[in-house]
Amino acid sequence: MSAVFRASLLLVPLAMVAVFSVFHGSNLSLDPDGNDDFSLSASGQLPALPAWAKAPLPVFSDYRDTTEKKAAFFSFLYPRIVLANSRLLLARQYLLTLAQKPALSPDELAWLDKLMGRLRVDGEPGSAATLTELTHKLDAIPPSLILAQAANESAWGTSRFARVGNNLFGQWCFTRGCGLVPLNRVDGANHEVASFDSPYDSVTGYILNINRHRSYRELRQLRTQARDNGQFADGALLAQGLSRYSERGQAYVEEIRSMIHHNNLGYFDRQFNALLENRSARTLRLIAASDDEQQISEPLASSRQASDNEG
Repeated sequence: MSAVFRASLLLVPLAMVAVFSVFHGSNLSLDPDGNDDFSLSASGQLPALPAWAKAPLPVFSDYRDTTEKKAAFFSFLYPRIVLANSRLLLARQYLLTLAQKPALSPDELAWLDKLMGRLRVDGEPGSAATLTELTHKLDAIPPSLILAQAANESAWGTSRFARVGNNLFGQWCFTRGCGLVPLNRVDGANHEVASFDSPYDSVTGYILNINRHRSYRELRQLRTQARDNGQFADGALLAQGLSRYSERGQAYVEEIRSMIHHNNLGYFDRQFNALLENRSARTLRLIAASDDEQQISEPLASSRQASDNEG
């Protein structure tokens, strides 16, 4: 493979999809049922999770060319990030609908109470303060940030925790048998590196962790400020809120930003933002129920072509 071709793959991340159809402060507390999706009301259930979402992790160590391995990694992970975010945003839309209602039914209050438990929000279900805090926490994470951290924490999907436990982000758990014991765990420590049923479950667990853990309060504040200003909070911006993800602090933040820049991962943020431009419930449901993972990566290219034809 020529150097020119390799450079073109990194320069245009969308081409990757076409070609290939430490220390952690995460303190993840896994839900007993192992399900990090957000159920809606009885009249508005989330679509069934597409079968492709739970596909096993490819064997990325088989790739000898670094650029090919990166391309395969992004191609596999990006559709699952879009799927997880779209399902979360459907729940957010439902939450915003409840916030506009003058009175809530017992089922709606029960849903809020469950959401409060999951996102670690205290207060009275249905109160203005509670609804505001839930809205602050229940929001999407930019794909570039997820891709960069997954690559960094899992050695591009080749670490033992990724291969054996589907853990792409180094999330910890504290129940015996909940994951894999680190080989270098110090005496007296009881944490394990959490195991997941699939890489998709690792993605949803990571998003839940970022959205609720006190260590990432700054990240959520930056995201809310951007949204309030009518802007999309990209990964390079939100990386500033990750200083407590690693004992390396600001050096870790700069490393994640460097990975986003070097691999042009901001492209995936723009693709995701364009895909969800109107953020209608219909659009989100189509994405959340898509039975073809490649379709999730195609709308931006299609919209560009349509725009060119119109011009």
